[in-house]
Amino acid sequence: MELTDGYDLIGTEPYGESGPPHETFAQLRRHAPVHRFHPRNHPPFWAITKHAHITDISKRPDLFLSSPGIVVVRDDQELSRQEGIGAMRTIIEMDPPEHRDYRKIASPWFTPRALGRIDAAVDESARRLVDQLAGETGEGECDFAIDVAAAHPLRILSTILGVSREEEPRILRLTNQLFAADDPELRREGQSRNEAMRELGLELFQLFAGIIEERRKNPRDDLASVLANGKIDGELMGPMETFGYYLITFTAGHDTTKNALVGGMRALIERPDQLEKLRANPDLVPTAVEEVVRWTSPVNYMQRTAACDTEVGEQKIREGDALVLFYSSANRDEDVFDDPFAFRVDRHPNRHLGFGIGEHFCLGAHLARRSQRALFGELSRRLEHVELTGEPEWIRSSFVVGLKHLPIRYRIARGA
Repeated sequence: MELTDGYDLIGTEPYGESGPPHETFAQLRRHAPVHRFHPRNHPPFWAITKHAHITDISKRPDLFLSSPGIVVVRDDQELSRQEGIGAMRTIIEMDPPEHRDYRKIASPWFTPRALGRIDAAVDESARRLVDQLAGETGEGECDFAIDVAAAHPLRILSTILGVSREEEPRILRLTNQLFAADDPELRREGQSRNEAMRELGLELFQLFAGIIEERRKNPRDDLASVLANGKIDGELMGPMETFGYYLITFTAGHDTTKNALVGGMRALIERPDQLEKLRANPDLVPTAVEEVVRWTSPVNYMQRTAACDTEVGEQKIREGDALVLFYSSANRDEDVFDDPFAFRVDRHPNRHLGFGIGEHFCLGAHLARRSQRALFGELSRRLEHVELTGEPEWIRSSFVVGLKHLPIRYRIARGA
């Protein structure tokens, strides 16, 4: 097979044009599942595209490290790791045993039983959004990505993290700027990309600092209070770790769920038989959500760094080598999934890696599933007709991937 330098796997421009390079991933899985690339203007990395290899690497956090960095950055972006957002320490960039200690602070809040406290808020958010779509006539047009998919997880996360409704547009803007820093429509304006990211970090610091200070003075029964008062070895978390926890919970929790929702809606529109199957049997919503996560793989990849010389897929990996685990590829691995390029709302079993696996399995997976089930459940009961009115548009991002626009026309049963 002919291989490029790997820029199509990691560069933001190709993703903005057509999304993940699934044809290239399929070729790599068949012919070079562990392959070293050196894209222009980027450091070299090993592309890991098979489900089995990614699973094995993910379950050995002592050998494949997260702390050197989880995102492939261009050569001219290295300085931004040392300041602004780069200075915040998040749990997804920690290794054992530190990672486990910090994860324990919030993990009890994210269990299915604990999340029962926000069931009413999650269902209300979904119902309110679909009611707004229905309006007075039950018919209309909207940009599903902006009007529905972005709004639903934003309301839920704002509720549990102590952000007022008035601040939600600001949060949406900041998350867009963080995960779409190269997208001309969504990025933050600045003299340079690095300068824009420094300013973004400052604004996020200011936003979270106010919430942290208030929750330390007046703690409540919410996640904002848990994070503000979290302790390691009896001492409050340091400021960079506390800010980092807020950052990853809010921004990653929002954009990943949003991208799954909009990608799932597109999949259903383009496959009317699957939408009809879901409408005829709403009990399929939980399995449909798992298929949506597999199909969309909002977190396209994670980077790991080899702690010592080792071997993966008969390739010799040297200490310090970067390995990029492409979940989008693993979730279409022919050795794991029957007919992997088919979208099936009743797919079972579904061993997708959309939430990762092992030490860094997504802390908010249960919340993401609950949020998506609420919205797709409401739509499955009330959506009577839906069609595209224009071309979907991809975000220019290769890390957290998805659609930024999905124009639709619909008919929805009005609420009781």
